[in-house]
Amino acid sequence: MVQSDDLFSREDRIFADKELLEINHLPDDGRIVGRDDEIRSLANALNPALFGQSPSNVLLYGKTGTGKSLCAKHVTRQLVAEAAQDSVTVGEAYVDCAQDTTETQAVQTIASTLDTDTTGISVPDKGISTSTYYKRLWRILDREYDVVIVLLDEIDKLEDDAILMQLSRAGEAGKLDRCKLGTIGISNKIKYKDRMDERVKSSLCEREFVFPPYDATQLRSIMEARGDAFEEGVLGDGTIPLAAAYAAQEHGDARKAIDILRYAGELAQTENDATVREEYVERARNRAENDRFRELVRGATPHSKRVLRALAELSIDHASDRAFRTSRVYTVYERICTQEDSDLLSVRRVRDLLREHAFLDVIERTNRSGGSADGQYTEHRLLEDSEVVVEVLGAE
Repeated sequence: MVQSDDLFSREDRIFADKELLEINHLPDDGRIVGRDDEIRSLANALNPALFGQSPSNVLLYGKTGTGKSLCAKHVTRQLVAEAAQDSVTVGEAYVDCAQDTTETQAVQTIASTLDTDTTGISVPDKGISTSTYYKRLWRILDREYDVVIVLLDEIDKLEDDAILMQLSRAGEAGKLDRCKLGTIGISNKIKYKDRMDERVKSSLCEREFVFPPYDATQLRSIMEARGDAFEEGVLGDGTIPLAAAYAAQEHGDARKAIDILRYAGELAQTENDATVREEYVERARNRAENDRFRELVRGATPHSKRVLRALAELSIDHASDRAFRTSRVYTVYERICTQEDSDLLSVRRVRDLLREHAFLDVIERTNRSGGSADGQYTEHRLLEDSEVVVEVLGAE
């Protein structure tokens, strides 16, 4: 029988400051590696806010883990601090659009974030109309701030452009009397702008910056900059280079590289090992890949997941084909729905779901011509590891 005194350990031989390896950790200046040009460009776009003037609206593109959110938060934080030295009050509000997908949710988050104890304005979690949230938001901004920067992370997850229209045209529409408002939109999708309303596009996309994937050298520097998350001497000589190589080879994703390093340390803890060895990096890589894909499909509907699972099963059973027509995907989707005793969506709706997965870079769609016999058709190829897809979706 396990004694209560044996359940917990008061000593951590692996991690000195594990928070440095958490996804939501905002590192200090010296720990942001390989993004000097992007930081300067973003700071230049926001610089007018230092004088209480309107900053440029900005759209940041780049794949997951390329430092977009990190740099946006860092530059905004520096702006708030520097403006305060000149008695300019700059506020910042961060919205995770994967969580706050509707206009009402997003404007409520912005208003509640920027509200202070001195305004006397109530911003309840729910119970009032969207228009009332906006009216209270405009009052908070004019009463408390000279300039406000709104960060909309994963902006492509918003249901529509309604809040973008409101934010980008608040001053022009006379909603604000004193406060200047700037917006930073962050998206993993290069083609996101193509989906935007033309009126929003003209006002929101004043400045656009693309964040390229990190290379192996940059990823190694990023992890070395956070090496003091571990106790001195516990990292094997090849641990960081191997984790960097894996992440660069597959995605150039700093988030995944850091995940691999953290998971490798946790595995060493579990094994009661005093050294984080390369063998733990290999095992951690598999766990990080699962978590990365799980994040990609976060919030997807059950039918959307069934369609993706159908394509993954086809990819496993017919590895030599690689790409499959919509009709073949639908056949396997039908079987999965039958097994799960679920209603079927139409072929047209399944085609729409496949298109959405292509937009998220989970699959690749290619239009083909079959000549006079087959006409035009579309093939779908899974970009993720099919075994990982089946494992993750099968566990949900």
